[in-house]
Amino acid sequence: MKPDITELSNILKEEIGRYKNKLDTSTVGRVVEVGDGVARIYGLKDAMAGEMLLFENNVKGEVFNLEEESIGAVIYGDYTKVKEGSDVYTTGQLLSIPAGYELLGRVINPLCEALDGGPPIKASSIRPVESDAPGVAQRRPVSKPLQTGIKSIDSMIPIGRGQRELIIGDRKTGKTAIALDAIINQKDKDVICIYIAIGQKDSTIAEVIETLRKHGAMEYATVVATSAADSASMQYIAPYAGCALAEYFMYEHHRDTLCVYDDLSKHAVAYRQLSLVLRRPPGREAYPGDIFYLHSRLLERSACLSEQLGGGSLTALPIVETLEEQISSYIPTNVISITDGQIYLKRDLFLSGIRPAVDVGISVSRVGGNAQVEAMKKVAAKLRLDLAAYNELLDFSRLGTELDPAAQAQIDRGNRMVELLKQPQFSPLTVGEQVITIFAGSSGLLDDVPVEAVNKFADSFLQWLSKEHAEYIREINQTLKLTDNLAGKLTEAIKTFKTLNK
Repeated sequence: MKPDITELSNILKEEIGRYKNKLDTSTVGRVVEVGDGVARIYGLKDAMAGEMLLFENNVKGEVFNLEEESIGAVIYGDYTKVKEGSDVYTTGQLLSIPAGYELLGRVINPLCEALDGGPPIKASSIRPVESDAPGVAQRRPVSKPLQTGIKSIDSMIPIGRGQRELIIGDRKTGKTAIALDAIINQKDKDVICIYIAIGQKDSTIAEVIETLRKHGAMEYATVVATSAADSASMQYIAPYAGCALAEYFMYEHHRDTLCVYDDLSKHAVAYRQLSLVLRRPPGREAYPGDIFYLHSRLLERSACLSEQLGGGSLTALPIVETLEEQISSYIPTNVISITDGQIYLKRDLFLSGIRPAVDVGISVSRVGGNAQVEAMKKVAAKLRLDLAAYNELLDFSRLGTELDPAAQAQIDRGNRMVELLKQPQFSPLTVGEQVITIFAGSSGLLDDVPVEAVNKFADSFLQWLSKEHAEYIREINQTLKLTDNLAGKLTEAIKTFKTLNK
């Protein structure tokens, strides 16, 4: 009897399929040495740089160094569970994390494990921690503003959606406060925020979470936290994990996102520690040679995507801490050269009560007026130059030189504008409120108000205006324009308020 060829081929296909399913393609290595979150592994000859590894007890790792006899790997998670002689498996995959709307409102570590005592995270999607930045053709120019709610920033150093704006200054000068203000101000503005704490004190992280919860910001935010007690490897991967989470919302759902990296100085220190333990050759200040690439490959992932890709944006607010105002040191100059501008906070200004302590002379936004609403452009066009001229005249007057009436008038106006730009923490203003406040000062309508009373006058006027003429604020918020007709009405309103408060 002649065998049926079709039947035979079906049987063979079935057997091959079964064999394939049983086939284990991973290779096994052995831990030779372990310590400080780093393992040296023997036997993984086919391992690739950047490949995810799986240690015993379900601990993840990543291939960092490829050497002749062994490989150097970093361990993510609890490295104390990894012992010498433990088995290690290759996975053939890049390190990935869960991503999805389920992560909003949660506090997680870089591996997306819950730190807030809530239920385990079951996300709908997976995203690689490291991914390529979008190319030039995949981007469009930054044109839509990301309002921080802070008068001095939105008027003189505007931030656009898709921009990378560095916040830099000495410790305790209000860097994190500006970033938190920006997150709080995104309420009802359809922006998803990711706050990434890198090597911060546990008490500081808890304070940040409490502040965000208090202002209702956790509804649209996720906190990726690594404390100072966490290993250098977890601190190193934290900003990339946070960025991957933001990218998920940008690429998959075409949403506008905001990432705060707090701070990249500690991130560089963690990477230096890993590199030195892995015996990579040290360079300037003992940092490895690829320290610039470390931050450029992270910050270049921020973008304003083209319409062909569905739009969406990722705005980055990296924070860098300086020592004794040395912005020309290694890490600050690196990050300044990667970003599209910087907000420089000065200790002297902070201590003298000017808060936020923004130094207008050094701070800059390289996107500029492109990311500013028309109304703000109109009232703040000369503000930066006026304040620079005021600071020069102020230095000149300190020499005891007698000033002519015009110069004295400029100093008086400058004093009032500096007062007007002061703002308490966590009290962001709408575009309309900011425009009206700056309009009142720059048009000279507050020149007869005593300097020390300017801020109180502005706050009281806004409260009065929101009751008596709320349509003025509403018009600016909706149209984003300040017409000559509205400017005339505001001038009359300020004069009326003055007569009521005499």
